[in-house]
Amino acid sequence: MDKLTDYKDATSYNNFYEFGTDKGDPVKNAGTLKTRPWTVEVEGLVKKPGKYGIEDLLKLSAQEERIYRLRCVEGWSMVIPWVGYSLAELIKKVEPQGNAKFIEFVTLADPKTMPFVGSRVLDWPYTEGLRMDEAMHPLTLLAFGMYGEVLPNQNGAPVRLVVPWKYGFKSAKSIVKIRFVKKEPSTAWNKAAAQEYGFYSNVNPNVDHPRWSQATERRIGDGGGLFAKRNKTLMFNGYEAQVGQLYAGMDLKKNY
Repeated sequence: MDKLTDYKDATSYNNFYEFGTDKGDPVKNAGTLKTRPWTVEVEGLVKKPGKYGIEDLLKLSAQEERIYRLRCVEGWSMVIPWVGYSLAELIKKVEPQGNAKFIEFVTLADPKTMPFVGSRVLDWPYTEGLRMDEAMHPLTLLAFGMYGEVLPNQNGAPVRLVVPWKYGFKSAKSIVKIRFVKKEPSTAWNKAAAQEYGFYSNVNPNVDHPRWSQATERRIGDGGGLFAKRNKTLMFNGYEAQVGQLYAGMDLKKNY
């Protein structure tokens, strides 16, 4: 029932460090990204590895619109109608081997089209990872569009991940490789600042970021800028009923 974030706000206030570190940089700089042709390689511990053109991925399963709230670790959030299908559809097709426990996502790192690749802020290419049961959860989305349109470059075209119960940086953009592995993969932000960005990155308002509180958030587009009304941050970003069982028995202050 949350109000949708305006398309203009959702496509002009972004984190996409390959195109700059300011929120307005991606919309200004991402026009250089070439999204056709595009190939996503599936490799590692699967019975059916292979390379998928973006057209093949689009045809793999019926797409649907899903309205998800995404929360940034910086304390702001958006509500966006994404278009795609559950990542589980691709996972089932490639048939993971029994010892595949995690999935690593590798994104494009092309200095010719991404002007900030090579900057010292991160170790390139940008990588992320999920535990297998997280990746197989039906809420985990392989997204190709938003607001009924093709994904804009600055939002992760032509294909990205959307994991709505986690902090936004877990949702890798412009994916070029999906790798099935036995051990927990290293991830970009964990390598850059392990004390600030854990592997799980589950939204837990009871665990503060080392430099700010996570107890509240501001909704982009509500007006007021940095002084906008702040809302209470919800456990698992409001998806606790759907995903809480994945973390039964875990210390969610340690694995937040």
